[in-house]
Amino acid sequence: MRTARPTALLVATLLAAGCATESPHATQPLNATKPPHASEQPNGADTAPTTTAHPATALSATAVPAPMGTTGAFSPTDIAWLQLTVAMAERVLPVLDLVPARTTDPAWRHLTGPVGATLRADLDQARRFLGDSGAPTTNPHEGHDMPGMVTAEELTALRSASGQPFLRLLAEHLRAHLTQSVRVASAERANGVHPATTALAAAVVRDGTANLARLDRLAPPSTTAAPA
Repeated sequence: MRTARPTALLVATLLAAGCATESPHATQPLNATKPPHASEQPNGADTAPTTTAHPATALSATAVPAPMGTTGAFSPTDIAWLQLTVAMAERVLPVLDLVPARTTDPAWRHLTGPVGATLRADLDQARRFLGDSGAPTTNPHEGHDMPGMVTAEELTALRSASGQPFLRLLAEHLRAHLTQSVRVASAERANGVHPATTALAAAVVRDGTANLARLDRLAPPSTTAAPA
């Protein structure tokens, strides 16, 4: 049975799938300080699981109930997932925006066009939910290079590439993004408590899985992407 209690276990489940494996910026363990509401945990437990994450990520555990007019409360897991979803989408959309100028291949355009449209819709919805939750509007993952995120250096390389080399890089980064998105959305779907947020996570899992299958048919992981 799900519970709206903001436990460290729910946060750790999501972060173990995403933020816990972030870049060298991640130096602050979640159990370095007592998590919010720890005294309310069952049996008076006040120790969070040992999970490495950036301090800003740990602050997501201070999520507040949804404001009046919003159905359900937002748990720390909901907030953490929404923040990560926004950060990941903001990194991959500039990659997809390069496609029209880099290839005329209809198969790639047919894949990346709808993926980009879906990501933008998900991004808008995630931002709206974060606003409803009362969470800070700033991005706690700014400057972090976590799994599934395209780094500044990688984006520069993509902007300098064209033809088959570009498609190889595109396939690599899109696959990494979709794989990690499905992974963390699955954690939110299983452990989140806000109905609309878990519904969005379920849609991300469904769409991401389908798009991964389409990508694998177009550019199998063990082979070279199709030429432009």
